[in-house]
Amino acid sequence: MASGFSRGITTTWFLNSQLTRRSADDAIDAIKWKSSKAKANGLIERLNLTEKASMVTGTANGQCIGNIPSIERVGFGGLCLSDGPQGLHLADLASVFPSGLTAAATWDRELIARRGAAMGAEFRDKGANVMLGPSTGPLGRSPWGGRNWEGFSPDPYLSGVAMQETIRNAQAVGVQACAKHFIGNEQETHRTNEQVQGVDVDGVSANIDDRTMHELYLWPFADAVKAGVASFMCSYNRLNMTYTCENSPLLNKILKKELGFKGYVMSDWFATHSGARAINAGLDMNMPGYMSERDFTHSYFGSNVVAGVENGTISERRLNDMIARILTPYYYFNQDEDYPTIDPSSYAVSEATYGLLSPGASTQEGRDVRGNHSSLIRDMGAAGTVMLKNVNNTLPLKTPKIIGVFGNDAPDVSSGLLYPNKVDGFEMGTLTVGGGSGSGRMSYVVSPLEAIKDRAKKDGSRVVYLTDNQVIANGEFNSIYPSPDICLVFLKSWVREGVDRTSLEADWNSTLVVENVASICPGRTVVITHSGGVNSMPWADNDNVTAILAAHYPGQESGNSIVDVLWGEVNPSGKLPYTIAKSEADYNAPILNLTGASSTDSNAWQLNFTEGLMIDYRHFDEQNIKPLYEFGYGLSYTSFDLDSHVSVKHLRTTNQSRLDHQYSKITTKSAGGSSDLWDTMIQATTTVTNTGDVPGATVVQLYLSYPTNDMPPGTPRKVLRGFEKTTLQPGDQRDVHFSLRRRDLSYWDTETQSWKIPKGNFRLSVGFSSRDLHSFASFRAI
Repeated sequence: MASGFSRGITTTWFLNSQLTRRSADDAIDAIKWKSSKAKANGLIERLNLTEKASMVTGTANGQCIGNIPSIERVGFGGLCLSDGPQGLHLADLASVFPSGLTAAATWDRELIARRGAAMGAEFRDKGANVMLGPSTGPLGRSPWGGRNWEGFSPDPYLSGVAMQETIRNAQAVGVQACAKHFIGNEQETHRTNEQVQGVDVDGVSANIDDRTMHELYLWPFADAVKAGVASFMCSYNRLNMTYTCENSPLLNKILKKELGFKGYVMSDWFATHSGARAINAGLDMNMPGYMSERDFTHSYFGSNVVAGVENGTISERRLNDMIARILTPYYYFNQDEDYPTIDPSSYAVSEATYGLLSPGASTQEGRDVRGNHSSLIRDMGAAGTVMLKNVNNTLPLKTPKIIGVFGNDAPDVSSGLLYPNKVDGFEMGTLTVGGGSGSGRMSYVVSPLEAIKDRAKKDGSRVVYLTDNQVIANGEFNSIYPSPDICLVFLKSWVREGVDRTSLEADWNSTLVVENVASICPGRTVVITHSGGVNSMPWADNDNVTAILAAHYPGQESGNSIVDVLWGEVNPSGKLPYTIAKSEADYNAPILNLTGASSTDSNAWQLNFTEGLMIDYRHFDEQNIKPLYEFGYGLSYTSFDLDSHVSVKHLRTTNQSRLDHQYSKITTKSAGGSSDLWDTMIQATTTVTNTGDVPGATVVQLYLSYPTNDMPPGTPRKVLRGFEKTTLQPGDQRDVHFSLRRRDLSYWDTETQSWKIPKGNFRLSVGFSSRDLHSFASFRAI
């Protein structure tokens, strides 16, 4: 039974980058950045005003989803920007990787880093200069959010780690990463301006208070800046009633000054609503550059930038700054030197795909950039599978003679290797990734049924199956013979860009499917879900359902990944990156969806984040709600124990006055905010032991509780501030170390506009989930 990488990933780019354990402070070489900026400024001096305007304006003429035109006169090759955060969206012969949510469910820094390196290599080899990902917006405020699966977790610490590892390792291969969607893009319903009943209505406004912004939604974006990310993408929505792409307090003050971001800000596609106003507010690049999918001739930028400079509404100094921010990463990553040409399949679309054929689209076969990434995808799919229930050691399977496979998520896809862009998804076929720009064109997919058949053939077992959910819901099992020794039920939840979920229950009569299969397989029914987030599980306590696996969106090796877990080739080690409630009513952040007269009123589309910091497990803690399965939860085929003692070592004293001084200057030169925030102050150590009979990996999690006597109202009872995944042989034990930085101990003080460490006793709780805590310690930071 493998507990780690069963096939060993040897991605050349990753091994050469050697960034997995490298300090985030080294993510960008300051000397090289300075020389790259000088090179950028040298080119800017040679550009005329029209050429400068073209450098900040996308064009419809190109082979990518986003294109900055080349300027041959000065030797600039242009930029190709490509979706998305789970791999190249529409390209041929590229990999469809596990989703960000799946990556987060591994809680494995090294796997997340390898995923970033592998994705970066594929983007680069396809000739894409910019990888439009990773995403931490939406963070996941609402479990009904349609794009939560593209990001990582509603916990900012876990998401921040995933952002750093993805960015550093993707950029190590020479591709630019893009942190998106900045910020407050927490629902798809009316996410941007649109016509409602013939009236032009502004997009929804995410109204977020200052403290919540800094401690929750901004946190992982600060990690992205610290990792040296080349670009940011501002989101569709309004933030506090102003569109994010023309929101100066957000882009100029917070991102560029407070966080010290030196790269460029691009708009989401068609998220630009002005020219000079957006530019002066901090927007550096307009994507895709033209007004709409049907109007390729007009732009808020382009000739309007020229006119703005000439009439004084845009300073040429600001325009030069925009171009320098764009060109510096281009030179820093040596994209002017023998960079791969753009693959002809980079934006391979068809009339059947999106209803239009984009200019520059191609139907040519693409370059094969997949390398050995199938091994990584298979391993990560298994590692991101969370075992929620395993009664009487139902799993791993012990060579059953008759295996029953049920559910429309089990068979091969019937609608093609690029999932249809439909609201209700597709009925027949396994679900490996969600829909929209974060999806992918699979060159192949291994379905669960296919992989189970292959495994059964090796073991001499038989497989009987029924994959029509309607037939199962009708209780028609006449075709099933002989009676299975084990019944595997595969459920799916289609989640996609542009639409929020209306129910957390899996699709296609899922509850009735489970109940009916369980009735013919008493005590031997296993349910596997492929989903883009939380699923309600009204059947979880059914005594006949003896095992549950949440397999998320595992990518193209889906079947192989789940077979590895089911048969014990891989010991499950995934942990929930979110909370599963007993009832949908237990969640506290619904989607705003207006109807009637209010739906045509822009002022009515305001989503007030009144819950503040209390989302996901923080909300469940605050309200004393017992979840079905808590944040951080996940079972194994072995068992682990923790020492009850946590040792605490002080490594650095506080310098609050220095920190206050840095923030009083507003501008910080250090990436990610004041350099003091990243100083390690506390090291905590405990010991974990494998007390079971087989090798396995577990995730030891550290939660911090702030002093109760010196904190403002609305402070969570505990917050995640560390995790380490460790693999142990039976009987082995290992010390686990956690480093807490100044930022980890601080809260955002709205009066002084700075991070502050409170006085009093902090409490550390260490365990295997947010509610399975074994080891404790207290300390004072100041």
